[in-house]
Amino acid sequence: MRILLVEDDLQIGAAISNALDDAGMAADWVKDGSAAIASVTSGSFGLVLLDIGLPKKDGFSVLKQLRQNRNAVPVIIITARDAVEDRIAGLDLGADDYLVKPFKVDELMARIRAVARRHSGSAQPLLSNGEITVNPSNKTADYQQEALDLTGKEYRLLHALISTPGRIYSREELEEKVYGWDEEVNSNAIEFLIHSLRKKTHKKAIKNVRGLGWMVPK
Repeated sequence: MRILLVEDDLQIGAAISNALDDAGMAADWVKDGSAAIASVTSGSFGLVLLDIGLPKKDGFSVLKQLRQNRNAVPVIIITARDAVEDRIAGLDLGADDYLVKPFKVDELMARIRAVARRHSGSAQPLLSNGEITVNPSNKTADYQQEALDLTGKEYRLLHALISTPGRIYSREELEEKVYGWDEEVNSNAIEFLIHSLRKKTHKKAIKNVRGLGWMVPK
């Protein structure tokens, strides 16, 4: 899942961004309300983590504009404001959940999973081609029924490929799904991840289509 984090506190933002990465989620981080609107308008996100006290445009204004524009992206408000009136205001404006700082990372991840399930209508189904199986609900993967020990980036890459077995993904497409905006991407980063995944599965588990990209067999 690609998540937009809107947080102007550098320490909190870095901690959440790192936690999302560790959990196998690609996080793009912006630090003001105007950038949040621009990002959601131009990008494709599975969920937005939105602070309220933001420069340029506060979080409530961001949320109001998104809903007025009929943008239904799931939004979890993350804020230090714990007044009941603020919670009511956020939920009435269209937030899917409201989490008060400070909070534990495990709780944030649980809230993200719960909101994602509600928007999908049910628990996320397993993704599989018969050899590789990915469980999006708990971010785990198996190869031939043996559990794989994957890094966050390896998981995101495998999830992207197994989402549509037989489809060829270009380097650019995979980089977009694996890395956040602020991350530097080496020219051979995708090859390195694929090499690592092949070592953990099998060299035939991920196929290279010369000049086009990579795929997992159907």
